[in-house]
Amino acid sequence: MNQIGLAIGWYVSLLVSITFHEAAHAFAAVKLGDKTAYHHGLVTLDPVSHIKRSPFGMIIIPVLSFVFSGWMIGWASTPYDMYWARQHRKKAALMSLAGPAANLILLLITALIIRTGFRMGVFHIPQISTFTNIAEASSSGIVNSAAVIISIFFSLNLVLFVFNLIPLPPLDGSNILLFFLNTHAAERYEALLCKPINMMIGLVIAWNLFGQILAPIYETALNLLYA
Repeated sequence: MNQIGLAIGWYVSLLVSITFHEAAHAFAAVKLGDKTAYHHGLVTLDPVSHIKRSPFGMIIIPVLSFVFSGWMIGWASTPYDMYWARQHRKKAALMSLAGPAANLILLLITALIIRTGFRMGVFHIPQISTFTNIAEASSSGIVNSAAVIISIFFSLNLVLFVFNLIPLPPLDGSNILLFFLNTHAAERYEALLCKPINMMIGLVIAWNLFGQILAPIYETALNLLYA
């Protein structure tokens, strides 16, 4: 696959993965009692609605990251009612976890497709696995392009699932503690989460630790996939 095809494969995978992630947040919020995202038109798998809200994270950053590093990263956001979240902390925590759960679902579906491809002889296990080479095509042409895109999709959703569960602000995993804190402790914790400086520090720490966190999980995921 040439660079243009690879860029398209990365962008389609990123677009679908982020859209599914944010739509899951929005859908969960509506079901749990907050219609803010619904009124913004984000309870949808149409990526255009999410791109309109987050053009920088869904267009500019993915393009720049691919140009300078050969892979893509990006983000989007889903609005919610902070008053509702304070009144219903456990529901808000569930809403936060819906995004990573969506990426886990996509990861499992992709793993099933890859395993089916192995059994049918369409794909085989590569000698060296990379983010774009989780499954290797047994023939050239369209099957090879499909193997690359499926590999990217598997890797990307694993990354999004693990990264967003890191329990640091502003990541989704930072809300996990709300399941276990009493009201007073939760109020103090939320005050810390909402400070922009803490969000910035949390993001920097998470980004620097992510390689060490991902490595054993990535290896385990491949071992399960190739078993």
